[in-house]
Amino acid sequence: MRELTIRKRKSGEKVFDAVVNTLAALIVIVVLYPLIFIVSASFSDPALVLNGEVYLLPKQITLEAYRNVFENGQIWNGYRNTILYTAVGTAINLIMTTLAAYPLSRPDLPGRGGIMFFVTLTMFFSGGLIPSYLLVKNLGMVDTMWALIIPGAIATYNLIVMRTYFGSSIPWEIQEAAHIDGCSNWKLLTHVILPLSKPILAVMILFYAVGHWNSYFNALIYIRSKDLYPLQLVLREVLMVSQADAVDSNVGLESKVLLAESIKYVVIIISSLPVLLMYPFVQRHFVKGVMIGSLKG
Repeated sequence: MRELTIRKRKSGEKVFDAVVNTLAALIVIVVLYPLIFIVSASFSDPALVLNGEVYLLPKQITLEAYRNVFENGQIWNGYRNTILYTAVGTAINLIMTTLAAYPLSRPDLPGRGGIMFFVTLTMFFSGGLIPSYLLVKNLGMVDTMWALIIPGAIATYNLIVMRTYFGSSIPWEIQEAAHIDGCSNWKLLTHVILPLSKPILAVMILFYAVGHWNSYFNALIYIRSKDLYPLQLVLREVLMVSQADAVDSNVGLESKVLLAESIKYVVIIISSLPVLLMYPFVQRHFVKGVMIGSLKG
């Protein structure tokens, strides 16, 4: 009887595993297919794409759209600006968030609950777009890279996640022992806390870097000079110009429309590729950092 029960259980587990694996495979297909289609469409003859003849693999491979995009000098300028904004912005974000999250994670901080209340309040209420613009303008940051970095130096959600990680994953006894041994608060943070916080640091780097890389709206509001345009704004202009040329020009109208269609897919790949390449390097810490930082608090 016991052997029969074990066999039934094993059989049920096999069925369960089969169902789970099937669902996982379907989810992977649903997620990957749009990405594969975009890559294939960017290399395919745009006429075949518009006619719905491209499903998975590229057909009649052409690099005309890539050539048109990469011959545009603004693309490289936008890449350079975005890399600069992302690197500097992420560094400032990480430093500011760490310096705010660590004190708030300590149980011996006076008024910690009140401070966290006002910090959390900013997630739900803000001054609005006009006061924010007037503040940035009065600080002299309009049409500078700092308009894209300083106003968002600390993200409230990321601050709460990091504070929770510090408080729940690093025992308070370790910090007390370090203080007893004569360790200052600064040395405690740099020599004890941060080396034990690699997962949450990786998560913060990914969150902030992706936010800066995809930043579009703030640049649209605060940046006037095209030399300071981030990549997203440059790609928007390239796409708009290519579509406008297709509409306004009477010569080669069909070819211009087809080229504009291909440029759409190229623009998606160009803007997404760096983030996709970065993710595998932090993926190992990503799940652990998010789960530990969000389950308790």
